[in-house]
Amino acid sequence: MTVDSFPKLVLASASPRRRFLLEELGVSFEICVANVVELDAAQVSNPRDMVIKNARLKADWVAQRYPKSFVLGADTTVFLDETILNKPADMEEAREMLRFLSDRTHTVFTGISFVNRELDVFETVEVSSEVTFKVLDEEMITHYHSLINPLDKAGGYAIQDGGETIVASYEGSLSNIIGLPLEETKGIFTRHRVL
Repeated sequence: MTVDSFPKLVLASASPRRRFLLEELGVSFEICVANVVELDAAQVSNPRDMVIKNARLKADWVAQRYPKSFVLGADTTVFLDETILNKPADMEEAREMLRFLSDRTHTVFTGISFVNRELDVFETVEVSSEVTFKVLDEEMITHYHSLINPLDKAGGYAIQDGGETIVASYEGSLSNIIGLPLEETKGIFTRHRVL
């Protein structure tokens, strides 16, 4: 993708899950991974604020390079007991996260930022869903980690990959839990005639 080609829509994410979800909307897009340092719980304690600010950071970085394009940035985190769970640093932290989430209901927050600098479009949306985990013992955690790589996933899990192993139920948008709420994204695209 060259700077002067200016695709209509750019996804500011390296996430294969977001790419897959966006493809489900049937819209043509390019990918440009934002080279930013994301904010974490030490800097922003409110998960809603954190996901919106991180989504905006990503979208703004890409939009500076593609000012004529619509740019979509997103960020997802897991929240329980006033604790933000982003991507685990290592496998032991991933195990600790699943122990913490076991037999409890947590919230998944995703922030979306939609930007077109030339048209002066700056829109943000935050979506939340609830996920309840089964009771997890050490054997179940080990089995689940044999199915997925938890290190690139907020909360150390992915509901769409072996989720039936650990998830008892969920409420709200499934695509939000995966990483990109499609209903809200489609609404934004429709308003700005991207679809």
